[in-house]
Amino acid sequence: MLSCHIKGVRNGYPFIIEVGKLAEHEADFDADFLKHIFPRINWPAFLQGAQAMNCREGLPEEATEALLEDEGFQKTFHHALLEVELEEGALVCPETGRKFPVAKGIPNMLLNEDEC
Repeated sequence: MLSCHIKGVRNGYPFIIEVGKLAEHEADFDADFLKHIFPRINWPAFLQGAQAMNCREGLPEEATEALLEDEGFQKTFHHALLEVELEEGALVCPETGRKFPVAKGIPNMLLNEDEC
């Protein structure tokens, strides 16, 4: 999991997402992949990210594996997980407020010397 690695930070996950620009890319739908990855998802963190990236609609507050039998949920989960991308913006450490810029979909997680 991507988390803040600044020296002394204890609460560096999940990052707060500041959106500058989003991109949507179609991804092949694979229900088996969704069923495999679902148990590994930190659902509250996923919802926080989906909310910030404007793809939270249709995702329930509580998630159970039984939802994976619902094709509508599968499609919504697939879209939020695989098709919406942060193109430009920042990932913000929840403890320090330090912003890590995202450009062309790639976060710059390099620390300053005094942060190591």
